[in-house]
Amino acid sequence: MAKNITGNNDGEGGRNESYTIIGRGKIPRITLVKEVENGKHPDFSIYEHNGEKFVRSNPDSTESNNVNK
Repeated sequence: MAKNITGNNDGEGGRNESYTIIGRGKIPRITLVKEVENGKHPDFSIYEHNGEKFVRSNPDSTESNNVNK
């Protein structure tokens, strides 16, 4: 379970094709989406844009844990 996931902005137009989790390194978007869908990262959720799924942090009052800081 990750407490902090960072988007790498490494895709077209700055979208996240991969994410970084401290201690695990760089993780492909598809892999992380599946992990979040399977409940492995409860502080994060999935959103869909133009048919593609992305990971984002659940809303709270803290900006330091946002995927795209």
